[in-house]
Amino acid sequence: MRLIADRLGVDRGGRAILRDVSFAVAGGEALKVVGPNGAGKSTLLRALAGLIAPVEGAVRLDGGDPDAPPREAMHLLGHLDAVKAGLSVRRNIVFARDVLGGEGDVDASLDRVGLGALADLPGSVLSAGQKRRLALARLLAAPRPVWLLDEPTAALDASGQALLGELVAEHRAKGGLVVAATHLDMGFEAARLELGAAAAAVS
Repeated sequence: MRLIADRLGVDRGGRAILRDVSFAVAGGEALKVVGPNGAGKSTLLRALAGLIAPVEGAVRLDGGDPDAPPREAMHLLGHLDAVKAGLSVRRNIVFARDVLGGEGDVDASLDRVGLGALADLPGSVLSAGQKRRLALARLLAAPRPVWLLDEPTAALDASGQALLGELVAEHRAKGGLVVAATHLDMGFEAARLELGAAAAAVS
């Protein structure tokens, strides 16, 4: 599988945010998207996920199901953790798994992110870091090959950041690919896409 952005351009509110962004990420690889605030990191992830239509260029996913839209092969983990306060921790993951059409083991997913002992508590009692871990559990309960992660270390402590690195390594070892926008080190090696210059540069 290969995720390709070809000379991508995206506008928001009539203003050019991204221009001439090109890269390719293959299965087993990861790309870190870096740049100052307002450079378009979140906008790029949303465009890759099909939530924003580019005004120039194209996004392509080679090697996926030709009969399904590319977004069905993707997880977008955004700034908001989308925790339903009135549902238990377990029911949050059951709901997300069913909506996404996944078949993963809910309890195993919660155990993997360190929330197994909290499975019956309401989502409202979780700390910010625990809510982030719950969001990571969704990636496991409804497996998809493409992970688009927006500031995934937000609210995570040192052990949570180490967990993220482990999950990404396991995902890549299975042939998955990751594109992550960040200001911080995320505990795994990846190529870098720098936004905010005259043209995006991959290194």
